[in-house]
Amino acid sequence: MDTPLRRRAIAALVLLLGVLISQGCGGEYPQSALHPSSDSAEILDRLFDQIFWWAVGVFVVVAGMLIYVFVRFRERPGDARPKQVHGHLLLEVGWTLAPALILVAIAIPTIRAIFIIDRSTPDPEALVVEVIGKQWWWEFRYPELGIVTANEAHVPLGRTVDLRLRSADVMHSFWIPRLAGKRDLVPGIENQLWFRPDSVGVFHGQCAEFCGTAHALMGMRVIVDEPDDFERWARANAAPALTPGDAEARAGQGVFMANACVSCHAVRGTQAMGQFGPDLTHFGSRLTIASGVLENTPADLARWLDSTQHVKPGNLMPEVELSDAQVRQLVAYLGSLR
Repeated sequence: MDTPLRRRAIAALVLLLGVLISQGCGGEYPQSALHPSSDSAEILDRLFDQIFWWAVGVFVVVAGMLIYVFVRFRERPGDARPKQVHGHLLLEVGWTLAPALILVAIAIPTIRAIFIIDRSTPDPEALVVEVIGKQWWWEFRYPELGIVTANEAHVPLGRTVDLRLRSADVMHSFWIPRLAGKRDLVPGIENQLWFRPDSVGVFHGQCAEFCGTAHALMGMRVIVDEPDDFERWARANAAPALTPGDAEARAGQGVFMANACVSCHAVRGTQAMGQFGPDLTHFGSRLTIASGVLENTPADLARWLDSTQHVKPGNLMPEVELSDAQVRQLVAYLGSLR
């Protein structure tokens, strides 16, 4: 039987369920723009907060007026048909001006934020990092330091980072939500983006422009280090690869040099000088494999070498027929590149 009490109970249950579901949206996920860790991201977060509270205010006023009208002027038995209002000048001007004023209030801080973020970095001592988007991975170059790496960039805490963005093939979009906003990488055009990190940590990013089959698997990491840790990382990564001391790793180097690996990959200090794929000179020091698809562990690396298309469908790395022993040797060699 449908009773007022039952209807109220159902409404209360639906409301409670909605509140519980909404709590699941509050986690600090790796790619959250609501937890800024740089001055650039803080500007965007403040802008979001301003617009959000404007929206809340508009919702409260409009919903409150609707509820009041529904209750106050609801039809009752015996009521005569109310007078209909058409062409009311004051009402029409009011509901035209009110949204316009709200949009102006939103536009002022938005335009201010756009001009701040879009200008060139104001810091002449900024660290320049060239970012090249490729199907489907990221190359990071440090022209002042002589470093080339892939999918993971290290930057020092508290120093402005000046990103020079370009694409080697199709349009991509660089997005590290906790550090900076999105910026497109367009073939033939260099874009810029800057930020100054204020927290040490590993920050996740993603290509935010559909760029082909493996677009969803084109992730990246930006690691913010203490200045001394960054200097150590920079010195280590500017150096060529060391000759492996382990017998299995040396055998793996032979497998690497004897196969198609050298056609695509570079390992500085060796005869491998390929330019098509990621630079592997210090591959063993990285956190992930295949643009963040797998953790950089021996087991996951063996899985990647055994079936690249299964792990990352559509990627451009050809599958090479390797024996189990050769896979183990390659894993040992690549893991030694630190």
